Amino acid sequence: MDPTTLVVIVLVILLLIVAKMSIRIVRQFEKGVLFRLGRVMGVREPGLQLIIPVIDRLPLVSLRIVTMPIQSQGIITQDNVSVDVSAVAYYRVVDAVKSVIAIENVAAAIDQIAQTTLRKVVGQHTLDQTLSETARINADIREILDVLTVEWGVEVTLVELKDIQLPESMKRAMARQAEAEREKRAKIIAAEGEAIAATALGDASDTMMAHPLALQLRNLQSLVEIGVDKNTTVVFPAPLMSTIGELSAFLAREGHAATSGSTSPIKAA
Repeated sequence: MDPTTLVVIVLVILLLIVAKMSIRIVRQFEKGVLFRLGRVMGVREPGLQLIIPVIDRLPLVSLRIVTMPIQSQGIITQDNVSVDVSAVAYYRVVDAVKSVIAIENVAAAIDQIAQTTLRKVVGQHTLDQTLSETARINADIREILDVLTVEWGVEVTLVELKDIQLPESMKRAMARQAEAEREKRAKIIAAEGEAIAATALGDASDTMMAHPLALQLRNLQSLVEIGVDKNTTVVFPAPLMSTIGELSAFLAREGHAATSGSTSPIKAA
């Protein structure tokens, strides 16, 4: 091979290598932080970017929201109950320069600080508060993380408690508590029903006392209901109100007779 041709081929290869080292493609969801001789020269926007080989370095930073699970943490609540709590956090880089120069590994740092914050916040609440006030706990964790990560150029967009594992003994105790609460409600409802029924029966008895025929109509209605079964023999007592009325009349007559008998000897004397 001709030496001139060999030199041309080597130069072409070197130019291709230099071109490859000089061209960087920044995707739409990324930003590039340009370092020249170790100093930050600025941020490069998405698109085709050219750098000086060896002298420049262009690390790419993703601006997309990252989903980071927070592994289950063994936590002692304020009322001394041991629970295992796991959560999930969502964050994104808002300042590419800070995320590169302020901290070595953004994902690892947020993971560790999120675990610590989760234990701290949940440990300040009782078990009932942890189970019922998850929205407030999520907001407290997010607020603390936002303050800590703002210097890293990171924004925590959302934190959610994902799972709360209770000891088996605590689950049984809560089940008994719920059962007792249900029984209490059932007894209260039954008592209220008895009170309403007693009031209604009292009103009905007052109406029947004022209108004796109402009791007879009710007796006839009972006969109609019982008479659906044609094979049943029904022995129905006399109307109660008539019996009471006759007894009252009899006692009145007896009282009048007794009064007349006691006054007769006095008049004879």
